[in-house]
Amino acid sequence: MKLPNAHLAIVEEKKVVEYLLNPVHPDNGGKAAFFQTLGFDRDDWRAFAAALRQVGVNGEVVRTVESPHGTKYVVDGRIDTPRARAHMVRSIWIVDRGLEAPRLVTTYAREEEKQP
Repeated sequence: MKLPNAHLAIVEEKKVVEYLLNPVHPDNGGKAAFFQTLGFDRDDWRAFAAALRQVGVNGEVVRTVESPHGTKYVVDGRIDTPRARAHMVRSIWIVDRGLEAPRLVTTYAREEEKQP
């Protein structure tokens, strides 16, 4: 299953600059360091936002969760990086009640499954 209305996906500047790429954010959990090793940085946050939107478009929904605020979608997919590498990430999106566009909640590294 694909993320509904992925072509409308919203990735907010504040989410990228102040959280995902902010190494001193207390709840970041190392996400900034991971994404910076892939070549993303706060000065070009739009490139990171575009790559995240592509994960929303191309990735696969692996789980949905209903919440009081709307429907959350867990999406696994490859993120294309400035260093011409792709890496698996898990992203969480929400479609708020009464709206159509999915909005990025968070994303983080996802280890690729080992092939037998």
